[in-house]
This record gives sequence, structure tokens and C-alpha cells, in this order.
Amino acid sequence: MGGKNRAMPSLHSDNAAEEFVATSDLTQYDLSGFKPMRFEIEPKGAALNMRLPASLLDAVKARAKAKGIPYTRYVRMLLETDVAQRP
Repeated sequence: MGGKNRAMPSLHSDNAAEEFVATSDLTQYDLSGFKPMRFEIEPKGAALNMRLPASLLDAVKARAKAKGIPYTRYVRMLLETDVAQRP
């Protein structure tokens, strides 16, 4: 075949996606538009409660919305990224 030139079909359920992956040659599809997705598997056993200026919280919510994720996940992502960096 001619390489990665086929568009991915819209898959509207887990079952449809599972069947598609099981029966398709994914090397024939253009995956360049895909974005990495993080799955949260570790259970959350602790909570953080903090007070912020409303303007900062609004800015955080706007950034999270632009990324298409809930703002609490965005804040956790920022914390994880910072902690993972070497000092």
C-alpha cells in the first residue's frame, strides 16, 4: 500500500475502537493529528485545599479549557511536571 494516507474513522464507542484496532493495519493511517493522552490509574488518596486569587483561578481554568481538560487535572499535571524536573 501507499503509506500513511488514510484518514482515521470516527469511533463512537470502546467496542468500535477495540474492533477497529484488532482488525486494521494502523500503519496505513495518518496519525499525525493525534495528541498524547494521559490515563490516570493511580488512586487518589490525598486532597489539597488552597486559597487563590480569583484572577489566578480564572487563568488556570482558561488554560485547562484551552487544553480540553478539567482544571483540577491541569493543576495536578503542573505539579507532577514540576516535581519530576531535576533541581
